[in-house]
Amino acid sequence: MKYRKKPVVIEATQWTGYNTEKIEKFIGHTLTKQMNVINLDEVSCLIIPTLEGQHIANLGDWIIKGVKGEFYPCKPDIFKETYEEVEE
Repeated sequence: MKYRKKPVVIEATQWTGYNTEKIEKFIGHTLTKQMNVINLDEVSCLIIPTLEGQHIANLGDWIIKGVKGEFYPCKPDIFKETYEEVEE
């Protein structure tokens, strides 16, 4: 059998490395950050709490708010294949 994903509008923000506070505001709480071992002023990844536990978001990953209000990271190539921007 074959199935098609139901069309659902989601909210998402891409982590640029410079918008950590925006991501925290989007998610609604402070995130755990792992610092770059070479440059201690640079965040190398964010720890995103998900329904399945903690997941790592790397630079460039999208942070998606799911249909039940949950959050999870998504790699840019998967995001591009799965989602398209909605005109409001």
